[in-house]
Amino acid sequence: MSIYKQVMGNDFNRLHPLLQQRYNLPEGTVFKASGIMKEIQGGPKWLYPFFRAGIRWKLLFPEQGKDIPFTIQNRAFIGDTGDSQVHWERIFHFGKQRRYFNALMNLDMERLVIQDYLGEPHLFYSDLALHVTDDGSLTIESLGQRLVLGKIEIPLPRLFQGLATVTERYDDELELYHIHVKVRNPLIGTVFSYEGTFSADDDT
Repeated sequence: MSIYKQVMGNDFNRLHPLLQQRYNLPEGTVFKASGIMKEIQGGPKWLYPFFRAGIRWKLLFPEQGKDIPFTIQNRAFIGDTGDSQVHWERIFHFGKQRRYFNALMNLDMERLVIQDYLGEPHLFYSDLALHVTDDGSLTIESLGQRLVLGKIEIPLPRLFQGLATVTERYDDELELYHIHVKVRNPLIGTVFSYEGTFSADDDT
């Protein structure tokens, strides 16, 4: 069973049917899609070196812009520890440059949260809480975060955290998925955000 169905329980059935299809990812399945990011924004200019360094971890990037093509692939599999995992590969195409925003997720059954390891190799960890809105949309919020240094994970004070809010819905009129991601810091404000639409590939 998909880790997202497990963590959401009966609420999973309240999602829009196409969102249920997208997040119903049992082991061995893949969801692939492509679309256009209406806009990608970053934070203050002084964060540029941090975003530039993020390219190495396939986590952040300094480029911004409008109408940026992107692809996404979610692959569900059994990890080395025997846990169900989902690898997220998000690629943004800035001309000939390919920028990534990757993650690996699994389920913590005891706390009933999704564990989100960001970057490759992992650089940050965050708990994720999933909620269904009245219109069948999905909201994902990051909770406590840690800095990952190999096998060591260091809890980050809230002032140093980048707290993400993800809203995803299906637009029946356009027949497209709509995604809006915003990462905020209590002191800086918006650190990173993107918004766009996408459709599932034919072979999904």
